[in-house]
Amino acid sequence: MSAAPPQIKQHFPRSVQYDPNWVREHSMGENVLFNLESITSQIPLKKGMRVLDLGCGKAASSIFLAKEFGVQVWAVDDAISATSNYRRVQEEKLEDHVFAIQADARALPFPEEFFDVVLVIDSYTYFGTDDKYLPYICRFLKPEGYIGIVDVCFKEEIETLDQVPDFLQEDFQAYWYFIHSVPWWRKLWEKTGLVHITVAEHLPAADLIREQYVQDAEKNPRQKDPFAKALKKDKEQKISFFRLVGQRTGKEAYLQSYKK
Repeated sequence: MSAAPPQIKQHFPRSVQYDPNWVREHSMGENVLFNLESITSQIPLKKGMRVLDLGCGKAASSIFLAKEFGVQVWAVDDAISATSNYRRVQEEKLEDHVFAIQADARALPFPEEFFDVVLVIDSYTYFGTDDKYLPYICRFLKPEGYIGIVDVCFKEEIETLDQVPDFLQEDFQAYWYFIHSVPWWRKLWEKTGLVHITVAEHLPAADLIREQYVQDAEKNPRQKDPFAKALKKDKEQKISFFRLVGQRTGKEAYLQSYKK
């Protein structure tokens, strides 16, 4: 295993203990453990807690959470089969700590107030821009529990096509129209009254994550990745990564379109 640069060790002391080839193989975009470690420092994870790892991809994040914090993790993804994730969990001998489920983020099979923490790494933008999604997911969160997300963002909100920078013109309407700024996300959550925002900011190590992501993409030129392609062209760094953490309030989550 090659030694990680000092800067990366400083920001991601837990993640660098994992085989970088394993992490790369099980990341579906930028380094999933870097993003995950960026938010676990902001949430009081304790042994035995129930954690929903929503949009878990190949379950590397779920395995990390179970190993590092001793929590129980429900690894949920719609695109990756529960069987393949379960096999990865078995390889790590974590069958009693990580439970793989294939399910749509909008149709989750859990009781209300089941989880202490909900984490969504690199996937919340695909379903969470719906005004009604936070009220939906909050149904599964215990009172005073935490929801945290890490994802890509714009440093400034793009509201019209005239504001799209040249390097994004080709791909914006396919891959980037649902990407927003940190203030946009904060307002989306705050207006529901369902969570108290404890963190809403660009990742402190966003530049490192960007650099590693682009380098990994360049090592696999046959794999088309529109996000890595845009980051490489983004000379003015209009794109970044953010973390958002909310603690559940006592307000009831009301939804007209979902059944209890």
